[in-house]
Amino acid sequence: MLKQRIITALILLPIALCGFFLLEGASFALFIGLVVTLGAWEWARLAGFPAQSARVAYAVAVAAMLFIMHLIPGLAPWVLGAAVLWWATATFLVLTYPKTTHHWANAATKLMIGLLILLPAWQGLIWIKQGPLGNWQIMAVMVLVWGADVGAYFSGRAFGKRKLAPKVSPGKSWEGVYGGLALSLVITTVVGFVRDWTVAQLLMGLFGAAVVVFVSVVGDLTESMFKRQSGIKDSSNLLPGHGGVLDRIDSLTAAIPIFAVLLWMAAS
Repeated sequence: MLKQRIITALILLPIALCGFFLLEGASFALFIGLVVTLGAWEWARLAGFPAQSARVAYAVAVAAMLFIMHLIPGLAPWVLGAAVLWWATATFLVLTYPKTTHHWANAATKLMIGLLILLPAWQGLIWIKQGPLGNWQIMAVMVLVWGADVGAYFSGRAFGKRKLAPKVSPGKSWEGVYGGLALSLVITTVVGFVRDWTVAQLLMGLFGAAVVVFVSVVGDLTESMFKRQSGIKDSSNLLPGHGGVLDRIDSLTAAIPIFAVLLWMAAS
């Protein structure tokens, strides 16, 4: 399993980096859209549609919506605003699982939630990419999430005692969250010193990093919640040793649109 994970990661990482840094405009939108469409194909299964025909139909519908969003960039504020509302709601649903399951357990609601997870993630990346530091800001949000994952893994193993959400993901602890947050804040501080941020800019950066990290944790837990309710371990087996696309990007689907909104607020 470890060998498979390493091989898959070594193949996917350069593809991802080339896509983020070398592609522009419509090519970048198409690249990210392909990833999101694969995620939609997986989400249909989590929503209770195991048949390939239904899963493909949902993926095609999501791809069509992405195309419409590409043609009408004015939809971006609405899509990102919907993401803010959704991830606030998702936080409540995760904290109250399984008591509130009846609010979202039907298939139609789960399909709609899939849109609220996938479409803003695409929109957020498109919006970030258009900025003067787009490539580096995309890398920044990913490093924040990856740093949080690494910090959470080691601090959770070393100090984890208090369960974060035992009914959703028994392996995660509050100590892991704090360790992940600490590493992400250290990374942000280093970046701030390298880029010669003012004290105000550093404080804003640390606040934004903390928000992004906490939301990324909610993204991870949200997919775990839906998988647990559906009785599914992995979203698919598309990525040997890693599960599915959603299993790799669940934290990012939450972090990216929130990061984009924070950037927009900072620039306003």
